[in-house]
Amino acid sequence: MVSPSTSPMERPPPTTAAIVIATAILAGITGYFLGQGASIGLFGSAAVSPRRVGVEKGDISEEEDQEEESAEESEDEGGELATFEGNTEEVKLVLVVRTDLGMGKGKIAAQCSHATLACYKHYFSKSPNSPILKRWERGGQAKVALQVKGEEDMLLLQAQALSLGLCARVIQDAGRTQIASGSRTVLGVLGPKSVVDSVTGHLKLL
Repeated sequence: MVSPSTSPMERPPPTTAAIVIATAILAGITGYFLGQGASIGLFGSAAVSPRRVGVEKGDISEEEDQEEESAEESEDEGGELATFEGNTEEVKLVLVVRTDLGMGKGKIAAQCSHATLACYKHYFSKSPNSPILKRWERGGQAKVALQVKGEEDMLLLQAQALSLGLCARVIQDAGRTQIASGSRTVLGVLGPKSVVDSVTGHLKLL
């Protein structure tokens, strides 16, 4: 004789193990979606940077992380900028780096960034509508990194550049990582290619 099937009301209650498994699955799904929401700022906090949680840690040194917090300043020196009327050639920025300081690659990159920004800000503040600055912007902002052996040579190059009406800015380091505070690290020279080359054309590439 075949017994009738058990009705839903007569089924035994779920076991403790089944409840634990169901709870774990639900918690996992909830945690996943909460994590995704937090990572895109859904709950009011900014997305977590991989740099701060150690992702690709091998590509980011402690020294480079500290470099973000250092404050370098450009010396407040400079004469009148020449208009270079009639000059239509390429405009470029030369970054002259001191090699006697023993700066690492990350440090050099940071100092060159400071010099690039210092030249742009100085030129823009003195002559925002200059065709020289506009040509540099439109032409891809050409940059060349060169080397010089010491501070004296660097300052001589700056004096020569200023005498020709070029934008020439020297960067001084804050001294928070590798080198002494106040060290002059990079000279940035911005202007028409032939004029810039007349000052820095004899230097070797970095």
